[in-house]
This record gives sequence, C-alpha cells and structure tokens, in this order.
Amino acid sequence: MAENFDLLVIGAGPGGYVAAIRAAQLGMKTAVVEREHLGGICLNWGCIPTKALLRSAEIAHYIEHAQAYGIKVEGKVTLDVEAIVKRSRGVANQLSAGVKGLLKKNKVTVLDGSAKLLGGGKVAVTAKDGKVTDAAAKHIIIATGARARVLPGLEPDGKLVWTYKEAMVPTATPKSMLVIGTGAIGVEFACFYKAMGVDVTLVEVVDRILPVEDEEISAFAAKAFTKQGIKIKTGAKVVKLDRHADSVTAHIDVGGKVETVTVDRIISAVGIVANTEGLGLENTKVKLDRGHIVNDGYGRTDEPGVYAIGDVAGAPWLAHKASHEGIICVEKIAGLPHVHTMDKSNIPGCTYSFPQVASVGLTEAKAKAAGHEVKVGRFPFIGNGKAIALGEPEGLVKTVFDAKTGELLGAHMIGAEVTELIQGYTIGKTAELTEAEFMHTVFPHPTLSEMMHEAVLAAYGRAIHY
Repeated sequence: MAENFDLLVIGAGPGGYVAAIRAAQLGMKTAVVEREHLGGICLNWGCIPTKALLRSAEIAHYIEHAQAYGIKVEGKVTLDVEAIVKRSRGVANQLSAGVKGLLKKNKVTVLDGSAKLLGGGKVAVTAKDGKVTDAAAKHIIIATGARARVLPGLEPDGKLVWTYKEAMVPTATPKSMLVIGTGAIGVEFACFYKAMGVDVTLVEVVDRILPVEDEEISAFAAKAFTKQGIKIKTGAKVVKLDRHADSVTAHIDVGGKVETVTVDRIISAVGIVANTEGLGLENTKVKLDRGHIVNDGYGRTDEPGVYAIGDVAGAPWLAHKASHEGIICVEKIAGLPHVHTMDKSNIPGCTYSFPQVASVGLTEAKAKAAGHEVKVGRFPFIGNGKAIALGEPEGLVKTVFDAKTGELLGAHMIGAEVTELIQGYTIGKTAELTEAEFMHTVFPHPTLSEMMHEAVLAAYGRAIHY
C-alpha cells in the first residue's frame, strides 16, 4: 500500500525543503524525496561551500596586505589547499545536517531515492539499492533543480576539464587555469583561484563579462579583475580542446581569429540545464519550454495537482528565488488569502567576487529600452568614510529612477559587502518607494549604507559628499 500525503516534494534543495517546511507549518502531512543531499546543490556544492572557499581567499588577501593596516606579519603566507577544502566541506556538511534537523522538527517525512511520477497523484521512489517505495499525494511539487550545461567538445572529464564540483575540491592548486563563462559561477572561481596564486584567464562569448549586469558595473569589474592579474577575453568562443596528459590547449575564436592557450585546468561555467529526466513527466500533462517546466506563477503546471518551482521551472536560477517560489506555491495550495505571484524584477542577484557585485531591477540600458525617461545617480566608494577606513575605496553604487514617477527601476553596486547592502534597495522596490522616501530615510553613520542614500541623492543632483 502506498503511503498517502497531503503534499510530496521532489527535491530537497532551497526550493524543496523550504516548501516542505512551510507546508508542514500549515498542517499538511508532508514528505520530501531526495536522491543525494539534503539542501541540494546550493547548500552542498554551490552557494555555501563556494563562499567558504572565497572567505579563505579573502583572509589570505588581508594577511598579505596586513602592512597597509599597520600590522606586521612575519614569514611567508602559506595556503593549505587541503585544509581550505576541508573547511568548505565541513561548512556544507554542517548545514546539510541542519536541514535534516529542520525537516525532523517539522515532522516532514524524508524518502531517500529518486522519484518518478506515475500519474493520478502516485509516485514511485527508487532507493540506491533498487528498492521501490510507493507514495501518493494530492499535491506534488517538482523541485529537482538543475545541473551544469555541457557544450559539445568541452565535455568535463573530472581531471583536465572541471565543472563546479571538481573546482570546489581540488587536491592541488594548478599553476594555470582557463574559465569559460563569466556569469557569477565563472567569475567567483576565477577570483578564488587567482587569490590562490593561479594564472587565470576568463573567456566570455559576448562582448563583456558579467553580461546580465549593468554595463557600467561590468566595465568596473573588468578593470578590477585585470588589475588583479586576471586575463580577460571577451567576444571569444572556445571552439576546440586538445587534451594532453596533464594540460589542455584551448583554441579560442576571438573576432574571427583563432588563438591557442595552454593551461593546466579548465573550468566550464556556461550555464545550467534543468533536471527533468526520469521524472515520469510523460505520464502527465506537464509541458516543457526550452527544457524548463512551465508553470503559471503559482507553481501550477498543466497537470492538476503537480507543481514546479526553482531552477527546474526557469530563470532566474537563484536559491532565494526557489525558496520564495516554494512559499508562494504552498500558500496558494493551502488557500491562504492575498497570495501573490513573484515580481521577478524585485529579485536581487549577487556575485561574490573580489570586488562583490549586486543588483536588483532594470539596468540603465534596459530601462531606456523599456521606454522610461531615467534619472541616474552614482556614488563612488572613495567618497565614503567607512569604505576608506576599511581600506576598501574601490567601488560604485548606481541608481536608476523613472524621471516622471520617481519609481526606483534598478540599483547596481560593486565593491565591499554590496551583497549585504543590496537588500535595502530590494525592500524599497518591493514596497514601491519613490525617491522621496529614500531621501528622507536616515542612514546610520559611519556605514557603507550611506552610499545608497548618496546614490539616490545624486540622481536628483543633491549628493552631499561627492
């Protein structure tokens, strides 16, 4: 006999486990199916462990530059790759155990294995040992996430050509590296390995790095990375790889001219592909669009009682988007009043590079393309007392307002701790504040957040400190 649940979630990543916990809070008998790691890719092989690696690199950077802060460090700074990786994996394991504890606390049943939809609310869960458990639920949420995209000819082999997984657990530091793709993943790994002493080259097929960011921020980032010694090739496409015993030669088409670069290792960071295989979607009316499951904004698919959230349901591919989608989906299922679909223009994006990059809303170019007459404000880190005191004077805060209504259309930041600061603008956009509310908000001094105030003032010709 199949065990019956009110809600069954397939996948225990940041979308799935959050949805399961919220459902349990609302009184539903809930189960979650996970084939590998509680917490999903984000917690185990993405967001969290990469930040632990980057933190180690950041500490090393500060130690190497300690004299600038009046501190003498005797002897050479040594980077212990094994210890750095061990710490990163320990952080991931701790948080994965935390998710397990949260699910237990909320009385969510965890089914280990891979789930397949059989239709009619029935699901078969196959464990690693081949044992099959039958389950049934009135509501089923697909939250299976995504995996690294593989391009023909650039297939990862685990030794010479890495995905994010191999890049997170190196047994030794290569001397040279080529990173293909300059989205958040590619840029973060480039910065980490450069800080570890690796000769790094970034390759991007379009004409600028961090292509989803505002052009001004992308240019600032390119300048900062180049200053660190990272080589950047834009408008470039890797067309062929020659794999040797312990190195790789990449043939790169740059504006019609093919160049060759030989490196120890390559990281392929060219996007992701939704995990829809083996789910039994053929037994349902669920539709796919460019590989992602189609939903209606509340997670509902064309199959009654089947929902999809997170990366498997399309862009933006962000953990916090997945978690919020899970909340919306479950609260709609529960019949709570005033449940709204997500405004994706209010979802912030963060890149934990050196320097950090963060943004929310429209870029200046997209705002103009959408027909807005804009007012743009800029404030540099060099004009902020706290940034100078921290020894972090390089950065920029940029705001884009609708000139007619005062609506904040977008905010774009690069510099120290901007991934923490961006939420202030995100709250403002969500609350539909205008420039007047931002201007009349009191920001504490001395803080980096004062630059957010000044960037608003600057859009209206009222900046004080620059």
